Amino acid sequence: MVLGANDGVISIASMLFGLAAAATDVSIILLAGISATLAVAFSMAAGEYVSVKAQEDSQDADLAMEKAALDEYPDEELAELAQIYESRGLEPGLASEVAAQLMQHDALSAHARDEIGISEEQRAQPVVAAGVSALSFLLGSSVPLLTVWLVGSADQATQITTLGLSTLFSLMVLGTVSARLGGALVSRAVLRIVFWGVLALASTGLVGFALGLSI
Repeated sequence: MVLGANDGVISIASMLFGLAAAATDVSIILLAGISATLAVAFSMAAGEYVSVKAQEDSQDADLAMEKAALDEYPDEELAELAQIYESRGLEPGLASEVAAQLMQHDALSAHARDEIGISEEQRAQPVVAAGVSALSFLLGSSVPLLTVWLVGSADQATQITTLGLSTLFSLMVLGTVSARLGGALVSRAVLRIVFWGVLALASTGLVGFALGLSI
């Protein structure tokens, strides 16, 4: 969600920044921003769904193969599971006992988790992933859109300054959150995300300013 929100802030703010630098009417800026936000949100949701759905299909295929192997070669699968536990530090006798008990309880789950690395918590969820991707982008893009809407009646310099400051503040917050969640150094994460944000704003701003002069 942090990455999606970051995309929303930078991409939509950069586009609005370029339009504001071109001295475009605020109603056109907002219309373009809302249209782009919806288009990209749906695009991100579709891309995330397709990607995670492919992962889900792959997991289903692996589980089907494992189930077939359990039906045809139960003894070999038991020995394989015991060997996995033994390689993780269990004594051979204990490893065999643990493997036997787990297979008696739920053989497919035991092999899915410990042999091919698929647990219930790690199962791909394409619909959830698509929703989270779209929602996080919408939340991030709402910051520059609301900023432009609130200062729409102001002069061009105020629009650009306010939009730039609100964008940088949002990126600093997102950088801090991502660093806290990932256990990274906050200052480094904030500097990294602000650097790319400033670069994006500057690039679109210069293009917009140049186009505004030529029109």
